[in-house]
Parts: sequence; structure tokens; C-alpha cells
Amino acid sequence: MPEQTMRWNKLQLRNQLAVIKGEMAPTKLLKNATYLNLVLKKWMHAHIWIYEDRIVYVGDQLPEKTAKETVDCTGQYLVPGYIEPHAHPFQLYNPLTLARYASSRGTTTLVNDNLMLFLQLPTEKALSFIGEVNHLPTSSYWWCRYDGQTEFNEEEKIFTNKKIKKWLSHPLVIQGGELTSWPQVLAGDNEILDWMQETIQSGKQIEGHLPGASSKTLTQMTLLGVNSEHEAMTGEEAVRRLALGYTASLRHSSIRPDLPKLLSEMKELGVEHFDRVMLNTDGSTPAFYEEGMQDRLVEIALEQGIDEYNAYAMVSYNAARHFGMDDIHGLIAPGRFAHINFLQDKRNPRPYSVLAKGEWVRYEGENVNPANSLSLDNFGFQPLELDWEVTLEDLTFSVPVGIEMINSVITKPYNINIETSIDVLEEEHDESFLMLIDKHGKWRLCTVVKGFADKVAGFASSFSNTGDIILIGKNKYDMIAAFQRLKEIGGGIVLVESGEVVSEIVLSLAGLMSKESMETLIQQQKELLQKLRERGYQFIDPIYSLLFFSATHLPYIRITQRGIFDVKNKTVLFPAIMR
Repeated sequence: MPEQTMRWNKLQLRNQLAVIKGEMAPTKLLKNATYLNLVLKKWMHAHIWIYEDRIVYVGDQLPEKTAKETVDCTGQYLVPGYIEPHAHPFQLYNPLTLARYASSRGTTTLVNDNLMLFLQLPTEKALSFIGEVNHLPTSSYWWCRYDGQTEFNEEEKIFTNKKIKKWLSHPLVIQGGELTSWPQVLAGDNEILDWMQETIQSGKQIEGHLPGASSKTLTQMTLLGVNSEHEAMTGEEAVRRLALGYTASLRHSSIRPDLPKLLSEMKELGVEHFDRVMLNTDGSTPAFYEEGMQDRLVEIALEQGIDEYNAYAMVSYNAARHFGMDDIHGLIAPGRFAHINFLQDKRNPRPYSVLAKGEWVRYEGENVNPANSLSLDNFGFQPLELDWEVTLEDLTFSVPVGIEMINSVITKPYNINIETSIDVLEEEHDESFLMLIDKHGKWRLCTVVKGFADKVAGFASSFSNTGDIILIGKNKYDMIAAFQRLKEIGGGIVLVESGEVVSEIVLSLAGLMSKESMETLIQQQKELLQKLRERGYQFIDPIYSLLFFSATHLPYIRITQRGIFDVKNKTVLFPAIMR
């Protein structure tokens, strides 16, 4: 398929017609299939013909020419490949390893956040990359972010009109958002509003980020073009979104595993129709996916008493319709990509076999997805080269205000009342040194974090919202040692104690992503979490803590490139210091 499109060229269309006319043989014939027809809302029986990556026929007839491969589907149940409508493909894993793992569990289409590509790569390289990714068996589509969820130095040079419009014009970019900067829009930011209008005029959707939003706010945002939202935390909030015409994307993630509660409460409120409901995992970290992706969400829906039609539609047809792609996705019907999951039981959504674009990525219980030949290194995702040092002098703490963790991602201000001029803090309290330092070594921000852990000696991470370096710890010497190890491995997450590495995850792709398989990353993350818990980390997900220390779309206080930032008052309390 051509790099810059998701459709078929004239030659491919003529070949597909030739299969129907009996002039060419199908690539695959799925005989005696019992499949879920999500338009008629019932299980049906048919023979399914596939030519290369597309379903070309579903019906009672067999092809005149013998298919290259014939599969007898007797005793199996076929459903459309699952769609993840809200993926963040940079949570230690990378877009290739996520797609490979997702497809092995039946999620054959991903709608991805572009933020890391937007921030880390030149625009032309990033757009070339998403075109190349679309050659994989999975289908990968993208958002266009309007903002970076933090306070940047010289943000006006990052989110430019030219750059945003280049992204929005790409055929594989099907959505604007998620719109975390909605308060700016309501306050009169016409540049973002212009980008939103450009998105709508291009026939693309806009997803909001509106946690706790009132009906008035939701109404204002839908007037401006926002038509889907994934931040409902109660059934009542989900119903409010549906009542106002939104598509409600229900979240079940590593920091918000809400789906059982949401579905239960929606049913209690009398919701019977789920046609405008999608399910998402909101970029969960690797260990959360050990139990599955969209297949696990279908399982939860069935457990909550949702009927089979709605359970499977919420991870396929509903998402395809929302994005205006139900002519090529979300159904087992002629014209659609051959994304098909083969189930052994209607009530067990974990597929026994999976076709993605007509290729087997899982066959009779075994993963057969070929290794990715695409190299991220070629697009600029190289190991970090940190040609500077962190010294004891850098670890000088003088600001009176620190940040206190309420949970994995919410932080509030607190007055520092411990001695910070010493090199080693006591373990009797849960306060630690915290530094955010420019990945180029130009500036630093030093404060104290309360609540992260009480026994972490040295911890360094290049995984952050902006790719800048985070250092945490009780012991300045171990913090420096953790940074030194991070330099040696070209980026990653490192835990050090008494000068020795206790646990590490190598992130050699721009310091943000691993080359390892999802299965390997799951084990690495579980080990890191265990080591951190043994040292006092008490929340759900430390990876999200690292990501959101700088995230100004969340309350109340953040560490950013500009300094310690008061989100509510939109002011820098203490600026970062040049080195």
C-alpha cells in the first residue's frame, strides 16, 4: 500500500474485483465461518474471501478459483480486529513493540498520540516514520497534539502554525487532541481555536481532556468542535457526555482501572445502548498489559453483563464509526481491512488466531508475527549522548517550596522544613531531593519531593514528559552514581543504592523508549516496581509519576523547564537556574 495513504490504488482495486469475477484466486478463504455481524447485531454464517490485505467477499458462495490458503473455521467464532482509540505508544515501549504485542492479543488497529514524535523528531522525519509504521500488519493512525502538557522554554518555537498544519494534513492523522489546553481556548486563545477549526474542516475528530468538567464546560467545548472524551471517572460523568452528544471513551488504565465501575454505574443509570461508547487503555505502562489490551476490556464488559454485540462493538465498530473509517475498519464485511480475530468461545475475547491486514500474526495459539524490520534508529531515535556531568554543586537546594505527592500523578505544594544543605537525608521521613535538569545540561531545578519514597538512595530517569532528566534520592552521591549509569546506557531508568545498581531499564531510543519486546519490558517494570515498593514507593505507577511530574494539565504544582509552576495561577513560583 502506498506510504502516504490508507486506501487502495487502481491496480489493487482492479485485482480485488477480478477475484469476485473469478478471474483471480483469493489469497485466503475462510470457510464455514460463524462471524459477528455488527450491523445486523447477530452471529451469522458465511464463507469469507480475502485478497491480500482486504476482505473482498462475505456470503454463501465459494470462489471459482482455488484460494492460495483455505482455513476451515468450523467451531470458531470470528469478530473484527480490536481497535485501541487512545494509545500512548511511548510508555517505555515504542510504537513497533506496542503494535506487535497488541496484535498478538487481537488489537490490530491503534490510534496513537504523536507527542513524543512531535517533540523529539524534525517534522519531516516524524511524518515519514508514521508512513513507514503503516506498512506493518497492524493499522496505525495518529493524533495531532495542540500543546505539550507542560511549560516549555520557547514553546512558541515548538508548537508553530506551520508544524501543526503539516501534521493535520497527513492522511494517517485522524484526530486533533487530546486537548489538554482547553482552559486556554475558553480564555481566548485563538491560535489553538484556529487549529481546531482546521481539524474539523479536514473532516477529522477532536478529543477532549476534561476531567470533572461541568455540563456548562462540556457544552462550550462541543460548540468548539470537541466530540469525544475519555476522562469520565463515574458512570454519571459518562452519561453526561453521552447526553450532550459526545462519544464516550471509557478508560481502564494502569492509573485509572475504572471500567467495571463505569459500566456498572451506567447500567444502574438506565443506559441500554452503547453505540457511542468506545473502550481505551489510555497508554498504560507495560506491566498493566500482561493481562491483555482490548481483549481484556471486552472480558470486563462481558463480566459486567454487557451483551456480546455491545461488548465487541465498543472495541471495533463503534471506534471505526467515530473516526469515519467504518468503510475500512470495524466490520467483517467486503471492503474492510482483513483484521479478524478467531475465538474458540464467544465469551472468551482472547483470540486463538489473528489476521492483521490478511497476515497471520497469531495462529492456533502461537504468535507468528514476524520481527519488525523497521529500525527506529534510522529516524533519529538514538541513545542519549550526555556530554556533561552532575556535580555536588549542582545538587544545591535553596527554594522553600517542594512538591508533595497525593497519588501517582497529583502533586501539591508544601513548605520544606528539612535541612537540604547536607548530602544524605534521614530515612525517618519520606522527603527526598528532587532535580529536573536539562538533557543538554544547560539549566537545573532543585527542590524536594515528599511522598515518593523514604528509602530510595539514588534514582535517575531520562523518561519524562519532555525528555529532560529527573533525579530523586536521599543520598546525593547515589543520585550522581545513578546519573552516571544513565549516561553509560544511553538513557533509561536507574535505581542505585550504596553505589551499586539495584534495578535498571535501558531506554536507548532517545532516552524514552526501549528496544526490548513488551514481554521483556513487563518483567523489567515489575522488578523495578518491586524494588521501589521495598524502598517505600506507595502509589500505583512510578512510571506515570515520572511522566507527569512536569504535566501542567494536572493540579496543583509541577516542575517544568521554566521552574516550579503553579498550575491554578499559571505562574512560575521559582525559576530554573542556568548552569
